[in-house]
Amino acid sequence: MTATLHPDPAAGAVGRLPCTCFTLRKMARIVSRLYDQHLAAVGLKTTQYSLLKCVQHAALPVAQLALLVGVERTTATRNLKPLIEAGWVALLPGADSRQRIATITDAGRAKAQLARAAWRNAQAELELALGREAVRALHEGLDFAMLRLAPLLDESQPGAELP
Repeated sequence: MTATLHPDPAAGAVGRLPCTCFTLRKMARIVSRLYDQHLAAVGLKTTQYSLLKCVQHAALPVAQLALLVGVERTTATRNLKPLIEAGWVALLPGADSRQRIATITDAGRAKAQLARAAWRNAQAELELALGREAVRALHEGLDFAMLRLAPLLDESQPGAELP
């Protein structure tokens, strides 16, 4: 089933660029759905796989993990809950009584390894559909945009520290 793309209702008059936020959010949802389709075969969502991969690399305080994946701490905690319930991640006490360290378990390592093949299939399908050079250019453009936009964020706003 192919999705039909509709014009951006947030776009202004002829000659104006469409709303970048709206367009990026649509693209993010499409890409997430593609990866979710593949990861569903191993019982994961893209958000869960990202968290598993991050804590597989290093045990991290939940606040630091949230920064790494680009979400607020409360969202990271909520997204970790099913991983903890499944026994793939454990929360260990940190340096002080308020800090919790997200750590991958042996079962979580096995799940991440299983999910890697599903992720590779999603990545290959995306690269086939868009072309490898277009994907590389997309990454470069997004990296450039994040670098240029990060200084514009109001640090006093919740989530503003997220790139």
